[in-house]
Amino acid sequence: MMHVRWLAIPVLSLAGLTSSWAADCPALLQGTLPELSGKQQIELCERFAGKPLVVVNTASYCGFAPQFEGLEALYKEYHQQGLEMLGVPSNDFKQEDSDSEKTAKVCYANYGVTFAMAKAQHVRGNDAVPLFAELARQSSAPKWNFYKYVVDRKGNVIANFSSLTKPDDEAFKAAIEKAIASQP
Repeated sequence: MMHVRWLAIPVLSLAGLTSSWAADCPALLQGTLPELSGKQQIELCERFAGKPLVVVNTASYCGFAPQFEGLEALYKEYHQQGLEMLGVPSNDFKQEDSDSEKTAKVCYANYGVTFAMAKAQHVRGNDAVPLFAELARQSSAPKWNFYKYVVDRKGNVIANFSSLTKPDDEAFKAAIEKAIASQP
């Protein structure tokens, strides 16, 4: 019996820390998204809180899909400085496969993506997942695939960029650098 009591105290303490930690999490990062490959969930707050972040809605069959290469290059360039990146496929513009394995092949095999990718989600309108509802509240909803959001360490959108903005665009890179320089 004594072992059970000693075990219960740390578990209860940990539960209290988790709920207080979640309360400190910015609105943008509340919730989870399913990982593109695998059965795990991406715990947004746990993974991205306090870090500069680029969020981009993607689509495998979009003419902008080659931007995956540039996004991956940016991720590799800035990841050592703390940058995180999250790709969220969506069929809201009718250019994503319903088969997650085919989407994963495009991202990982065709373009060599190593940053976090979720399974396809709704990113616009009333069906938008909470992450994209908050991105829209803070800036605007994606107008097409490969719409890019730059988020500071406090979970605030500091800039958003259209699909036409290439990953090597100087203004996009400047926004990323501003997010990296932001205070948690």
